[in-house]
Amino acid sequence: MKVLLTGATGFIGSHVARELVKRRHEIHVTVRPESDRRRIRDIESKLNFWPSDVMFSVPLQPDVTIHLAWYAVPGKYLTAPENRKCLDESRLLLSMLQGRAVFIGTCFEHDLQLGVLREDSPTKPATLYAECKDALRREVEKRPDSAWVRFFYQYGPWEDERRLMPAVMLGQLRGQPSKVSTGEQRYDYLHVEDVASAVCAVAESRLTGCVNIGSGAAPSVREIVTEITALGGRPELIQWGAYPAKPGEPKLIQCDNAKLRSTGWTPRWSLASGLKHTFDWWRHGTK
Repeated sequence: MKVLLTGATGFIGSHVARELVKRRHEIHVTVRPESDRRRIRDIESKLNFWPSDVMFSVPLQPDVTIHLAWYAVPGKYLTAPENRKCLDESRLLLSMLQGRAVFIGTCFEHDLQLGVLREDSPTKPATLYAECKDALRREVEKRPDSAWVRFFYQYGPWEDERRLMPAVMLGQLRGQPSKVSTGEQRYDYLHVEDVASAVCAVAESRLTGCVNIGSGAAPSVREIVTEITALGGRPELIQWGAYPAKPGEPKLIQCDNAKLRSTGWTPRWSLASGLKHTFDWWRHGTK
């Protein structure tokens, strides 16, 4: 299958690229000249690079397009004006495609106070990022042979160091304190390699419309951090409650992933094994 992949140098995109290589697809990636290719250095020879901006052209007509490219700087992306540019570029890309399209959404499109979320759960975007994603979702759903995959929470090798799990893992490895919340929140986390295999499973399927990508479980932040400190051996470095809860912060965000599982997809990693795999990756300094 000929696949066009955008966002291949990103955290999730690099793992999707690697999964596509494993599945022996013909992979074409659009990469801007300034993009950092560290995450895909090991598979560069197996990718076909197009140094173009999807805003202006589609380099080929693939069987499937997986569109992951979006502005995603931690701490900034939820309210960044760049979201509007990403929306405009994504709309243009969608209009130029002829084959199957798999575009990427977010659980933040939903009313997050609902707790367990299905594909048909009401949307209620509360940030510019979620608003732009939800607007694009409506257009993708109108198009034949197209899927809108909604990501929940991810972790794994190559995640940005400013996010929760790598920050705590690196704190354990470096002997530095980690400021966290009280840990009562329960979120649906899935190892990024399982996220990538789920994206590919949807791309290879005939599923259309929204498809949740998550584990279907929601461990608490306290459980996750405690598991990490068991690997690192420095629980005294965790500063519980250093980050107060935000007003209106949801206590539970969990997905119903039955539609995804209808493809035959199953996760490779349990939370415990996935955390150990990720901790070992950071321990060995694979950067």
